[in-house]
Amino acid sequence: VNGKLQWMHVVSCAQLTFYGQHARRGRAALEDMKILPNYTGILVHDAWSSYFKLPAQHALCGAHLLRELRGLAEHHGQVWAGALRESLRTAYHDLKAGTLSPEGRTAFERRFDELLEEGLLANPAAPPVPGRRGPTKQSHGRNLALRCQQHRAAVLLFLHDRRVPFDNNQAERDVRSWCVKRKVSGGFRSEEGGRNFARIRSYISTLQKQGLSVWEGLVSVFTGDVLMPNFNP
Repeated sequence: VNGKLQWMHVVSCAQLTFYGQHARRGRAALEDMKILPNYTGILVHDAWSSYFKLPAQHALCGAHLLRELRGLAEHHGQVWAGALRESLRTAYHDLKAGTLSPEGRTAFERRFDELLEEGLLANPAAPPVPGRRGPTKQSHGRNLALRCQQHRAAVLLFLHDRRVPFDNNQAERDVRSWCVKRKVSGGFRSEEGGRNFARIRSYISTLQKQGLSVWEGLVSVFTGDVLMPNFNP
């Protein structure tokens, strides 16, 4: 935006889309957009630290986790990460196929915990650096294992609540229009232009999701009788 980096945020579900542009990525942006700070439902996300401060019930994206585990296994030789990735994929596909029994779920969760312990053993804690303040930087493998332990319920929520998707691909799909915009024009000349684009795209995306005519919606904006989507689908 005018030559400076800004962030595009998306909050979406199968029937609604909200886009917001902001100079910040974290808490300040979420508060300015006035949606997530008041949301107490289920929020599927990528474990960005600012999201955990929200009042929502958290679920972590399995696709992000699978990518991280694959990177650790293939590029760093972390055997536990490869085993956890395969166990997670198997549990997800069995659940999707309706073949994951209660006993199978319990066995998977036990295996999940065991592999995380293996991950911590394979990535021992780095000792404090003399004279340096603050926490010591840990390896990616250790941080991932600790995150999965700390947020175990959020990682595995898809197993226990069928409303929860395994990933946040809905948001990823909704981001694509912005990626096209960035590829074509490189950005915006002003913050106002970016905010206007976000508002227009939010309206268009929501109309499309609800099977309403985008053409009729845009015409209605200029005729003063705005076609409103259903905000309680």
